[in-house]
Amino acid sequence: IRARFCRMDPALARAVRYAPDIRILNQDPWEALCSFILSQCNNIRRIRGMVARLCAAYGEPARGGGHAFPAPRALAAAGEGDLRALGCGFRAPYVREAARRVACGELDFALLRRLPLPQARARLTALPGVGPKVADCALLYGLHRLDAFPADVWMKRAMRTLFPGRDPAWFGPYAGVAQQYVFHYSRNHPELFRRENAGA
Repeated sequence: IRARFCRMDPALARAVRYAPDIRILNQDPWEALCSFILSQCNNIRRIRGMVARLCAAYGEPARGGGHAFPAPRALAAAGEGDLRALGCGFRAPYVREAARRVACGELDFALLRRLPLPQARARLTALPGVGPKVADCALLYGLHRLDAFPADVWMKRAMRTLFPGRDPAWFGPYAGVAQQYVFHYSRNHPELFRRENAGA
């Protein structure tokens, strides 16, 4: 994959060579979906705190101490007020509804692995509170759909700056891997965006 990317474009080659050993996070599908719902309008410290409180309140005891991530059925049965009290805020009803649909089989992760990407994304964005970025994060990190390309504001700027006129489909079936390289490279090279701003 790295060799293919390096042949595609000089900017992509620079990103790959900057962090050649980068890896894709491989989470449990439910944990990934729930965590990325919680990540909206949030920072890493607060997200970790919310997840820790949810685990302590609703997760099964884990071997070696602590608690496992709560099962969908546990969060589906939780009260919205209880989830808000743990810091979930406006995301509480989104977490409950996603949990309900997973627990009852309405949202089938095995099916999402098999569906064409646009259809899999559409199934996820049908959930309240799940937009394209959260859906693509769940697909990439939870279902290992390497064709999914999460695009937040930062990634959109990186695409405009490094790959003007191109969209994520240009990267092909490993678009999610390319996203990791480009995101890491651009976050560590803010001067790229100073040039963009100067030219604006």
